Amino acid sequence: MTNYPLTWPAGWPRKTDAQRADARFGRKDRRTVNYTNGGSTSWTTTKALTVSDGVKRVLDELARLGARPGYTVISTNVVVRLDGLPRSGQREPTAPGAAVYWQDRARAPRVMAIDRYRAVADNLAAIAATLEALRAIERHGGAQILDRAFTGFTALPPPAAARSWREVIGVPAGERDMAAVRAAYRRRAQTDHPDRGGTHDAMAELTAAMRQAEHELE
Repeated sequence: MTNYPLTWPAGWPRKTDAQRADARFGRKDRRTVNYTNGGSTSWTTTKALTVSDGVKRVLDELARLGARPGYTVISTNVVVRLDGLPRSGQREPTAPGAAVYWQDRARAPRVMAIDRYRAVADNLAAIAATLEALRAIERHGGAQILDRAFTGFTALPPPAAARSWREVIGVPAGERDMAAVRAAYRRRAQTDHPDRGGTHDAMAELTAAMRQAEHELE
């Protein structure tokens, strides 16, 4: 999977533009003015979330869940910073979904993806809120329930993945160089990605093929 562009989990349903909604997530900003007579006035305002706010919420919740450090990928259609995380201050992409991939304490791969809202920051905040709710299950002694809940939060193979990963990515049968495979993947993503004229199904198949390649070659 890639942190940019968005790698949507294969088999997960997508929202259309008409189905997306404005979110109610926000960031509380408390201001205080101190007066010379010793008094003060404070008030709280709610500001729209930034992408950085959403990323921080996701990372904080994953840390509380015990996700393995260094095995988290936050995938969006927002251009990333040098550290690989989405950069704030950009125009909203046409596909504002967000997907988060990580490994839990037992090294099991997990993924959660949401594209219900019109802003990337809000979809990230929704993922964080969902993680917080699931963490509450664990906190109240429902570890087994939590594990069962997470069985639905794994990347599923595409329903009709009949072609080999080499055919999908476009590499010859004898190619075993991962650098060459990743280069071919990026070239194919330029045409298969929905933002570049492709389809969600084509990108899902390509992403699944890349995971198969990594499993076989690495």
